[in-house]
Amino acid sequence: MTESFFPEKSLLNRTRELLQRYELRARKSLGQHFLINSGVLNKITAAADLTPSDIVIEVGPGPGILTAELIKKAGYVIAVEVDTSMVELLKETFFYADNLSLIASDILETAPLDLIQHEKDRFPEGFKATFKYKLVANLPYYITQPIIRHFCEAAVKPQSMVIMVQKEVAKNIVAQPGDLSIMAISVQFYGKPHIVDYVPASNFYPAPKVDSAILKIDMYDKPIVDVTSEENFFRTVKAGFCAARKQVANAFSQGLDIPKAEVISLMQMAAVEPQKRAETLTLREWANLEKVFAEVKSK
Repeated sequence: MTESFFPEKSLLNRTRELLQRYELRARKSLGQHFLINSGVLNKITAAADLTPSDIVIEVGPGPGILTAELIKKAGYVIAVEVDTSMVELLKETFFYADNLSLIASDILETAPLDLIQHEKDRFPEGFKATFKYKLVANLPYYITQPIIRHFCEAAVKPQSMVIMVQKEVAKNIVAQPGDLSIMAISVQFYGKPHIVDYVPASNFYPAPKVDSAILKIDMYDKPIVDVTSEENFFRTVKAGFCAARKQVANAFSQGLDIPKAEVISLMQMAAVEPQKRAETLTLREWANLEKVFAEVKSK
């Protein structure tokens, strides 16, 4: 059984003490901003809806403030930290935890499935046959988007993600047609995102220059729209956004190297108005476009 390492003492004081004890500091190059508000921690774990039957992957645990809550509520936690100095701190801090694996690695170079397979012998007996997991993390801001994409495109995707991200990134991801971006489409293709709460910069140590948000993404069992191939779908999306503020017919002609007259004809076949702009198209319209463009490319 695990117990809480962190008493009622303020999380700011606890974080400072841990860093001083191990002669560490937040590394700007790694985007380290450590959460110091217990109320926000509770919102994160509540949004993740953790139970003793859950496996959790945590990215960038830092000094382990969130980790301490995760190991109390989840069945098993795999914490992946690129900062090897922090890993040593975590090993000593959580020496008692029998439901925690600490991995010194760059998450972008590690497939989630490989993580689970590598650690499954340490799982409690009832977990060894499952590959289901949840991602819960205070993400390093400078690689937020690559990490989200890494998990969305993984061979074994999480059931859900509850992640701390920059406020503007969260608003971008949950945007609706009219304000959609490549990032929003890339996430909404795989899951349903919503903002749990906004978190002011003062809730972190050291405080970042921008506010944050708790973002939850409930992952679909399969993409929300049917496409010929995911690779071709995203190629189509990127082409549609290649010419900012232009009508999407012009963008497709440029991005896919297809004569504009042919593009307009194909768009009419897909029931999408050529005068629309990329940010206004729905995922269904993008899927329809991918299919008609795929037919042309296959000829």
